Amino acid sequence: MAKIFGATSTTDEVLEGVDLSGKRILVTGVSAGLGVETARTLAAHGALVVGAARDLSKAKAATEQVRAGAAKGGGLELVELDLASLASVRACGDALVSSGKPFDLVIANAGVMACPKSQTADGFETQFGTNHLGHFVLVNRIASLLKPGSRVVNLSSAGHRFSDVDLEDPNFEHTPYTEFGAYGRSKTANILFAVEFDRRHKANGVRATAVHPGGIQTELGRHMTPEAMQNLVDQITAAAAASGQPAFAWKTIPQGAATTVWSGVVASADEVGGLYCEDCHVAELAEGEGIRGGVRAYALDPDHAKALWAKSEQMVGEQF
Repeated sequence: MAKIFGATSTTDEVLEGVDLSGKRILVTGVSAGLGVETARTLAAHGALVVGAARDLSKAKAATEQVRAGAAKGGGLELVELDLASLASVRACGDALVSSGKPFDLVIANAGVMACPKSQTADGFETQFGTNHLGHFVLVNRIASLLKPGSRVVNLSSAGHRFSDVDLEDPNFEHTPYTEFGAYGRSKTANILFAVEFDRRHKANGVRATAVHPGGIQTELGRHMTPEAMQNLVDQITAAAAASGQPAFAWKTIPQGAATTVWSGVVASADEVGGLYCEDCHVAELAEGEGIRGGVRAYALDPDHAKALWAKSEQMVGEQF
């Protein structure tokens, strides 16, 4: 009988008894937080982790524990990747493809949250450009390295409930910018990308899913003041109380990364493919106020996913 995991499960609990020897796994954003923990637990179970980061010196220091704890032939190698620059994304993808080494799992973990309005090197709104378009180009560029049985895990967020994508004005050229409105758009895009990537590749045995790690205190929140963070927590707790749910509680980083490894390694591909997971299970559709559990219907809509794919290709000037 399969073990049942939940909100408080940790990475080590989810991967207990799992041997990843011989598996090659790409994890973006390994210079802090969830990326480091994800790489650590995968390498500790024998996987060779390719960790991508914008600042390689920072990533090298942050991943000492990954190399120290690697077992059963597992290990870590670092590659440079700046998701806010398509030139960097394409250079990273081309280098990986030229090496010819396939991946069993790609974890699109890196991201930014609630930053002031700004643009990427290519002129995209920073959160949409980094969280979605950067990964959109990278994953599609290395798709040839995904062999049957492999998976893609996109890190999304309950923050997708803040807002749907806006395909008419993705860069907030005509829409008033809000930090969390932009974050919500990018996190919805992460789910829709998984939906369409899964549809396109499942006949070849390659699946994709999106996950919400939970509320974790990491560098992701560096653009928020303590007051703004507390205000957000208060809003979530009030919404929870109104719907009879327990108050918000922070997850530890090992608890936050658990859903990522559960959906990428432990759950069956048919169980999670094309869907959105949280707390080590597949989330149910949930409308209404508050941003607690569940997934908005617009984030799983297949036609919406196809439209976002087409818009994304148009924006990056590349077809996949």
